[in-house]
Amino acid sequence: MDTTTLFYRFGASLVIGFLVGLQREYAYGDPERKLTAGIRTFSLMGLIGCSAAFATDILQSAVAFSAVILVVGAFLVASYYVTASKKHVGLTTEFAAMVTLMAGALCYWGYLALAVAIAVITTGLLSLKFEMHQFVRTLTQEDIFATLKFAVITAIVLPVLPNTTYGAAPFDVLNPYSIWLLVVFISGISFLGYILIKFLGPNQGIGLTGLLGGMVSSTAVTLGFSERSKDENALARPLGLAIMISWATMFFRVAVIVAVLNLKLLSVIWMPLGITAIVSLVYSYYLYRTQRTDSLENIAFSNPFNLGPAIKFGILFAVILLISRTAQLYFGEAGIYLSSVLAGLADLNAISLSLAGLSLDPSAVSLATAGRGIMFASVANTIVKGIVVVTTGSPKLAKIIIPGTILSATAGILAAFLLI
Repeated sequence: MDTTTLFYRFGASLVIGFLVGLQREYAYGDPERKLTAGIRTFSLMGLIGCSAAFATDILQSAVAFSAVILVVGAFLVASYYVTASKKHVGLTTEFAAMVTLMAGALCYWGYLALAVAIAVITTGLLSLKFEMHQFVRTLTQEDIFATLKFAVITAIVLPVLPNTTYGAAPFDVLNPYSIWLLVVFISGISFLGYILIKFLGPNQGIGLTGLLGGMVSSTAVTLGFSERSKDENALARPLGLAIMISWATMFFRVAVIVAVLNLKLLSVIWMPLGITAIVSLVYSYYLYRTQRTDSLENIAFSNPFNLGPAIKFGILFAVILLISRTAQLYFGEAGIYLSSVLAGLADLNAISLSLAGLSLDPSAVSLATAGRGIMFASVANTIVKGIVVVTTGSPKLAKIIIPGTILSATAGILAAFLLI
């Protein structure tokens, strides 16, 4: 190893220690309070880790590195004993020091990107102490059980499913592993949106409500706020703003779903989806400019993951996949478009996944046909949600949402025909 590379790696370990130490020293706040470890100590920790790895390399023995770990560990144990005796119980700083030491060692071993990532994640976790504790306090027993169930379907059920198809066309599209993998993916998106809502807490603003709510379910936002409008008619415009933003988020979510499964299809559909989303956002901006208010509480989302709905989605996805494949075999493009519209009335995720998977094979469904099918499904889904507002919301909210529905649906149809 040349001298320049060696100095570069030691420098990286120093910067990592400085970054973590800076956070620790800032977190204490009170300048009169004695720190267990601050900027200087953590900077040295990074250098110690890098030096220990360097010594191990020179001596061709792991004994040097092990000895350093033991010595530093002993100092940290002693430090914890002293702070605990003063009724300052907590191991966060000590463990952060050990992580910094190991990150310094990774720098010498050439894993610079990993070391920096670990340092950034560590600093983030240390900085978000209050927010994370606040987040935990908002959790319910339902949330814990839902998390465990999500872990079960991801880490236990998915690996044991057979990764093969059964029978000739149209049954050749039914692959248990692939179907369940996409169930996990969709559940994960909804789960992430729900966690963000729980983490950020209520009353974070209308735009954020629509954005995060759209990640969980734009239909849930539409239903929840439509019901709300009947009780608080004065909030019809901000409620309409949240609904329109959730719809725009839905189009971006479809793009993400397609990208995960079929990047070639994304290259065909990103512009139509983007234009439709922009139209929804422009109308949302109009609503925002005409009445600014933050007097809206978040919709009360329940945890989006349960085994029952996940299994139902898996079955729905398999059925739509089979129907789409059958429609394509016997009715060509017209069959795909019809099945897309019908499926979009119920669930946009399932038909998007189905067409993204089918279009992986150009001989099965062309990219253009799949793209138009997804756009038609998106338009159908938008119209259904507009009808939901008209039938369940207040007349004032309906007047606000109808123009947005017409604009979004029209943009989607024109984009499907002109840009695909």
